[in-house]
Amino acid sequence: MGWDLADFVIAGTLLMSSALVFRIAVRRSGNIAYRAAVGLALITTLLLIWINLAVGIIGNEGNPANKMYIGVIAVFIVGTLIARLRPMGMVWVLSVTATTQTLVTLIAMTSGMSSPESPPLEILALNVFFTALWIGSAFLFRRSTSTHANQVPQKV
Repeated sequence: MGWDLADFVIAGTLLMSSALVFRIAVRRSGNIAYRAAVGLALITTLLLIWINLAVGIIGNEGNPANKMYIGVIAVFIVGTLIARLRPMGMVWVLSVTATTQTLVTLIAMTSGMSSPESPPLEILALNVFFTALWIGSAFLFRRSTSTHANQVPQKV
């Protein structure tokens, strides 16, 4: 099935907003670990949304169980707004986001939401992948504080 206008608008919005947020973050800090942390968090968010909209993570894109991932993205976005991209705040935000991703996985696995299109092992593997990306970003944010302990990133 081909893309319609709405698909292109959604894809363009996702890509442009990710690029804009990354550009703002890059201007805030010259710290490579900080920039990598922001980039990894944005890529993870983009992939989670894109895969969920395109083919679905549980079953197909029309499976209502996929709506649980809106909660994962909401935790990340709201937490990021509260943390204001401060490194130690982002460590907590990403840890909670990884935990939320894990809870979604547990709910999907224990409530029988898997389907013939998405066997339990596939759901587990994909969610472990996303959880690892969230944790990796948290690690990079934590690492970025080693030279600038708990400071708000400044413009370069």
